[in-house]
Amino acid sequence: MNPERGKFISVEGGEGAGKSTLLGGLRKAIERHGVAVVQTREPGGTALGERVRGLVLDPALRGIDAQAELLLMFASRAQLLREVIRPALDAGHWVLCDRFTDASYAYQGGGRGQPTAFIADLERWVCTGLQPDLTLLLDVPVAVGRGRVAARGGVDRIEVEADAFFERVRATYRDRAAAEPQRFRVLDASQPPAAVLQAAADAVLALGGACAT
Repeated sequence: MNPERGKFISVEGGEGAGKSTLLGGLRKAIERHGVAVVQTREPGGTALGERVRGLVLDPALRGIDAQAELLLMFASRAQLLREVIRPALDAGHWVLCDRFTDASYAYQGGGRGQPTAFIADLERWVCTGLQPDLTLLLDVPVAVGRGRVAARGGVDRIEVEADAFFERVRATYRDRAAAEPQRFRVLDASQPPAAVLQAAADAVLALGGACAT
């Protein structure tokens, strides 16, 4: 008998929102309840995806066309779905993903100005209806997030964009969350990490009572 399908949880947010910190704590919170967790990221998570990540984030490649960037993201996503996400879900594991398709709408759509309809077509083609069961949106003012990025030092090709770019990214994320309240949980990422983790774990618990801090 096949195991019950696992849960798919994505974590979204702008630069400096604290996704990496949250993901580590959330994984431990889930695993404490005996649930197998696969943690991955976008772009990345596969050999192909990690090479795409290197290209997309390389500060030396400032001339990447916006449409080319979008297609690279979906190429990485297609490989991640085939190699990691779908097999894990089919095996009954829970998947924690650092960004998923919402990031394409926010960054390449809101930030870069790529048409929403084009992104939606790519989503239908590549994802074939698969969406996260829960999307945790770490929302933080752009100035706060950029301050955190500056404090840790070193910036990638995306992080060097102007504030206006990140304001558009944040607005697109918030619009998507407002349009799909059944899937999104918006968390105030300006709070201390422990408070954000608690709120995230509470949201995950609501998926089926499998875990809590």
